[in-house]
This record gives sequence, structure tokens and C-alpha cells, in this order.
Amino acid sequence: MKDYVIVSDTTCDLSQAVLDDFNIEMINAHFMDRNGVDRLSFTDWESCDYYNSSADFYKALKASPDKFSTAAPSIDEVKENFVRFLNEGKDILAFTISSAMSGTFNIYTEAKREVLKDYPEAKIMIIDSLRFGGGIGLMEIHASILRKQGKTIEEVYEYINNNKNCFHQMGWLDDLSFVAKKGRITHAKAFFGQLIGIKPLGECDQNGLTTVVGKAKGEKAAYSAMISYIKETITNPSEQIILICHSQREKQALIYKKLIGKEFNPKRVYLMECGPSCGINIGPGLNSAYYFGKVASKDLVNEKELMEKLLLK
Repeated sequence: MKDYVIVSDTTCDLSQAVLDDFNIEMINAHFMDRNGVDRLSFTDWESCDYYNSSADFYKALKASPDKFSTAAPSIDEVKENFVRFLNEGKDILAFTISSAMSGTFNIYTEAKREVLKDYPEAKIMIIDSLRFGGGIGLMEIHASILRKQGKTIEEVYEYINNNKNCFHQMGWLDDLSFVAKKGRITHAKAFFGQLIGIKPLGECDQNGLTTVVGKAKGEKAAYSAMISYIKETITNPSEQIILICHSQREKQALIYKKLIGKEFNPKRVYLMECGPSCGINIGPGLNSAYYFGKVASKDLVNEKELMEKLLLK
């Protein structure tokens, strides 16, 4: 079996340590800061040398949200990375943020088409994750584990595509105004995300967009509903790797991590803070878990009904 590389974009929110642990490569996207400077995006705040901390970044973002923007890598940048991997003698399995949110998948596909002119025997397989953030990161971790088990690039590609809707998100975002501005959710729903004490609880739908499946009153009720929701939708929890991603909500994320560890005793729970590629589009206030579970229903009809019952308890 020929060796192959697993490639991520910078919306995965995996720290460099986790990328290294699972031997995942990354192609950097871009973001524009409030000073109009085009910068390479990243997923690990320790690698950033132009913000003192993530807190400084999110403070600037909150003060001037309209001055920040994100952009996919160019076709030439993707081609350059693809050629580098191929020259190392490796095939390529690449993951991109959901095509419902970004044109990254189309850029990767065009780069593949151009690269194959010079490398006609190469295998370049691109997965539209239909997810973002920890959802992509968890898919890539699963792909890495399967690769270590000896699965071929074709087998991993097929497995991920057949199980996309088993990768769940459950958590809150304090203020939905950022995602509303980026067209990820309606402004009407964003209003409810700004009511004092209300925690909008989000899950990923089949198009890779976050849908509010319920609104909890306060953090205590939110934690209870989130843990119960995971319990009803997860599979084989003790065998799982679970990601918790947050944007300036470390205290709450640590509480969530502790609750998940106590309830499910998974193999590993990783805590991540969102980098600019996701952070600019969601803003501060995310506290969400990502895990593998039952197939999500169309338009999350069943999941909304489940959450409604859980919030009534």
C-alpha cells in the first residue's frame, strides 16, 4: 500500500500537538486583520507572533468585527503543497471546510485538476467535510486512526463520506450575531442568542451549517441538556476521542470537559481554542463538543424533538 498524507485546512482548530500526534498536515488559509494586513491563518496560538494572546485577538475582533475577514488559500498555494507531498512519494487525502460555507473545496478541486496534468498517476482525493471547526478535526483524527490500522486511501475516503452525518456538534455560542453577519444563521435567530442568560444549543445539519436545536436558560441547564443530548446520540463512548473547542470560554470548556470525562470516560478528550479561520466567523463565546454518534436526521428533526424533551426536564 502506498503511503498517503492526510491534509487539513486551518478551519480544523486542531492544535499543533494534536496535528503532530495524528500525523496530519495543514494548508494555511488567510485572514485579514483590522489593519488591513493579509495574514496566514493558524490553529495554534503558541505559533502566533503578532498577537500577544488569543484574548488580544478576540478583544480586537469584538471591537471591530467588520474589519476582519477570512479567505481560502489560492489555487497556486494548494498546488504548491500538493506537489510537495507528491514529490515525497505520497498520495493525498485532503479535507476542506463545508462547501456550504466556503469555496475552499472548489479551489482544492481545481488545484487537483491542474496538478494531475503533470502527475497523472497520482491519487489526490478531496473530502467536502460538510463540517467546520472540531467537526473537520475529528474526521481527520478518525482518518488518521484508520490509516494507522492499515486502511487504504480509498477505504478511508469511502468511510468518511459514508459517515459524515455521524460527526456531531453539541454546545453553545453566547452571541450569534457573528454567525448571522456571515450568513450562517438568520438575524432573527441571532436575536435570541443575545438575550441575557439564554444559551442557544447548536448541532450540525446535513449541509454543514449549525442549527439551533434548543435554548437553555443558564449554564447549569445548558450543561445538563448537552450531556443528556450526547448520551442519547453518541455511540461507543468509552472508545471515543472527543474534541471540545471554545473561543474565549476556557473556564466553561474545562467544566464541559470534566463532565464529559465523568459521564462517558472516553479514550481522550482534547481541549482546543478556535483559531482565526473559525474565530472570525463565530466570534467569542463558543463552548462545544465534537463526537461520533448516530446518523443525524434530515433537517435535524429528531434532534430538535430530543432537545425539546431534555429542556423540559
